[in-house]
Amino acid sequence: MNVRCLSVATALLIASICPVRAEESLVAYKSLGPELALDLARAALANCRTRGYQIAVAVVDRFGVTQVMLRDRFAGPHTPSTAAGKAWTAASFKTSTTELNAISYA
Repeated sequence: MNVRCLSVATALLIASICPVRAEESLVAYKSLGPELALDLARAALANCRTRGYQIAVAVVDRFGVTQVMLRDRFAGPHTPSTAAGKAWTAASFKTSTTELNAISYA
């Protein structure tokens, strides 16, 4: 048996002992729909309005990509980028913004 055949035989033996399963290479996850993202953003905007704040709201997906951006009419021009950055940070740390705020003041 030459070296090439021996290498192929060894590879086949290893493959039969430790089968690689394709489904282990795939990851399934839930994704927030645009309707629900918009509902969440509207609820956050309404809550802030009742408390007297003019703000922007960003809802991002699990990867930090903005799905919805709402800016109240009197909110400052900096608020959309601030809201998106805050939401992205929370998504990347997989932590709520309330918990991130508590960490920064600890």
